[in-house]
Amino acid sequence: MNNTDVPIWERYTLTIEEASKYFRIGENKLRKLAQENNGSSWVIMNGNRMQIKRKQFEKIIDKSDAI
Repeated sequence: MNNTDVPIWERYTLTIEEASKYFRIGENKLRKLAQENNGSSWVIMNGNRMQIKRKQFEKIIDKSDAI
């Protein structure tokens, strides 16, 4: 099974590129947010690749007025 077998809305983690498309946030903006919040509950490192925990980031967005 590869990443294309699991729909993006069912994945636990997303790459910066996937999260950018899913949340409709610019890739550079999302990468900057993730770097500034490295170590928070919604950012995880997979080797040297930064990934976004989808459900945790959805909670952050739900509470935000602006990004």
